[in-house]
Amino acid sequence: MLRYDLHLNPIPEGHDIPGSFWGDEEAGVINNQLYYRTDTPIHSVLHEACHYICMDQQRREKLNTDAAGDYDEENAVCYLQIILAGCLVDYSYEKMFKDMDEWGYSFRLGSARRWFHEDAQDAENWLITHRLIDENLQPLWRCRI
Repeated sequence: MLRYDLHLNPIPEGHDIPGSFWGDEEAGVINNQLYYRTDTPIHSVLHEACHYICMDQQRREKLNTDAAGDYDEENAVCYLQIILAGCLVDYSYEKMFKDMDEWGYSFRLGSARRWFHEDAQDAENWLITHRLIDENLQPLWRCRI
C-alpha cells in the first residue's frame, strides 16, 4: 500500500481496530493509516484502502473511520478492490468474489462476480475517468486528485 502512501498498522489480537466503521475484525482507516488484525479479512483491508484511494485529497486529509463517499464512488471502491485482489500473491479475483459474497456485499445481479463482469461498466468508467486504472483494467498506482 506504500505506492498509495497508505501505511498498514497491525493491531494485536483482542484489541479494537481504530477507525473501523463496522467494528469487530473489520479494517479501519484514519488519515493515511490503515489498521487491521490477523483476523481481518483481506477484502476488508482492500475495501478500506480503496476508499482512501478513490476519495479526493481534501477528504483524504480529514479521513477518520467513515469514508462518506457517494454511490458512484462506493461502486468504484468495490470494483478497484477486485482489481487489486488480482495483484496480491496468493489471492485472486475469484477469492475476492467469494469473500465479498460471503460477507454480504449486495449487487443487483446477485453476486460480486456477475456484477463485476456484467453490470459494473459505470464503476470501471469512474476509475478510468479519475485515472486510477487504465483501459486494460490495470491499476495506475495513484490516488485520486
